[in-house]
Amino acid sequence: MGVTTYFFETDEHAALRQQVRRFAEREIAPSSAQWEHDEAFPRALYRIAGEAGMLGVGYPEDVGGGGGDFTHALVASEQMLLSGRSVGTVVGLGSHGIAVPPILKFGSAEQKRRFVAPVLRGEQVSALAITEPGGGSDVASLRTKAVRDGDHYVVSGQKTFITSGTRADWITCAVRTGGPAHGGISLLIIERDTPGYHVSKKLQKTGWCASDTAELTFEGCRVPVANLVGAENAGFMAIMANFVAERLFLAGQCVAIAELAYRETVAYARERNAFGKSLTAFQVTRHKLADMATRIAAARALTGECAARYVRGDDSPSQAAMAKNTATDMCSAVVDQAVQLHGGYGYMREYLVERLYRDARLYPIGGGTREIMNEIISKVEGY
Repeated sequence: MGVTTYFFETDEHAALRQQVRRFAEREIAPSSAQWEHDEAFPRALYRIAGEAGMLGVGYPEDVGGGGGDFTHALVASEQMLLSGRSVGTVVGLGSHGIAVPPILKFGSAEQKRRFVAPVLRGEQVSALAITEPGGGSDVASLRTKAVRDGDHYVVSGQKTFITSGTRADWITCAVRTGGPAHGGISLLIIERDTPGYHVSKKLQKTGWCASDTAELTFEGCRVPVANLVGAENAGFMAIMANFVAERLFLAGQCVAIAELAYRETVAYARERNAFGKSLTAFQVTRHKLADMATRIAAARALTGECAARYVRGDDSPSQAAMAKNTATDMCSAVVDQAVQLHGGYGYMREYLVERLYRDARLYPIGGGTREIMNEIISKVEGY
């Protein structure tokens, strides 16, 4: 195969990539297919990853992280997917990536000590809970209520599609503390052992099978006011700020998934013979592979540029939306061609591309649908 490129190829990022590669090849890859089949990976993997420094990449050292910035986290995620070969495992292991940032940015020192540090050590599991059964992408219409009662909020409502929801020790949860629309939303940290907190259902999915996804129900949960993240009724802006990084992260995952599918397909096409010669001897195969490589390179370049701007302080929602749409479109096209070039074997569960095809389908939906991304872009562009 030709020269392989990655996100951010500085010496520092390369050293991190090597560290992550060794971890993923040792701790994830040997069991990845089994975990996907079982629709779960061992909880002990969180602690193993925490002790190896995998969960703290990109987080400040003063809260237990390993230092670095968003680019380091993007590099680590890319390599974890490429070497671990299990999207579900990597997504589940990294659910703190969307649960922790609002606390880091808006939370108190005590919240960081109690909740963030144990997660980065792998001692606790965290999740973000925003989506509701009747809400989907319309965050401003969420209905889970938190009514102030002395030193507590009483929380009632439901959340769904919560990654790591069945095993999370605590969640960063969007609730309605005020009036209608976006102005009445707050973020609360709700702990699993709170009376009235229920994991209603573990959801079965098309892809990302090794990660658990849950539906949660809150029935009169009394949550301390001390668990309020930031100011009351200021949660919507925190959620929107969190979306920028999440969408860039999802775009980076799409690049890694497509790269993995591409590598698998090149190897297969070189080994597979048809009509007396390898598949790569046919021009149509070579051109399909060339198109796949080109699309991956283009999406990697845009995502990398947007990530670099984000680190510099240009956290543009429209740029993140553009990167996400570009990467998800690319990933969908690449995994589709990967299956096609594998022929009948591409439809078989024993081949990795079949699983990647299923995993990729979530990305135009999760973190904001493709249609919502276009609406964000159109508002910024002014048409």
